[in-house]
Amino acid sequence: MRTIRTRTIACAVAMAAVLSLVPLRAQTTQAALSKEAGTLSDKFVGLARVMAGKYNWKPGEGVRSVGDVFNLIVTENGLLAATLTGAGGGQGGGRAAPITDPEKLPEALKTSYSNVQKAIERLSDADLKAPVKLFGRDMTKEDAVRYLFGDQHEHLGQSIAYARSNAVVPPWSK
Repeated sequence: MRTIRTRTIACAVAMAAVLSLVPLRAQTTQAALSKEAGTLSDKFVGLARVMAGKYNWKPGEGVRSVGDVFNLIVTENGLLAATLTGAGGGQGGGRAAPITDPEKLPEALKTSYSNVQKAIERLSDADLKAPVKLFGRDMTKEDAVRYLFGDQHEHLGQSIAYARSNAVVPPWSK
């Protein structure tokens, strides 16, 4: 009898723990995506600061320069924030003039990620599953975030390689 009661209590406690997490699930995806935006922001902003003075450097002809990569991230974040809020329809609006000022580019990166984080944090679970069109492709808002973050991780690796090619150590590696 004691074994049955203990198992029943243990089972009830486990079930209560699982059920108590259900309401948090809607926030978990948004929180995780927002946190990822913060991580990308910290790394790109850090690289933009330590690569100041090298924004025109590129490893070869026909390849993006250091500044081109950072400006691309700012543009992508603007597109993503507009897609998530419904302000842009996933079409982009053309690119602004490239930012070349070493004081302004890190701030532009930081601001662009802050805007993405705010847009993500405002999404409900239903919003995450809402259809959007990005680069001519049908996807959900969550897919759009994951797609662009995946692309940005590739550009982060590219930016790290650019830094190391210039004997610059990424700030988080020190």
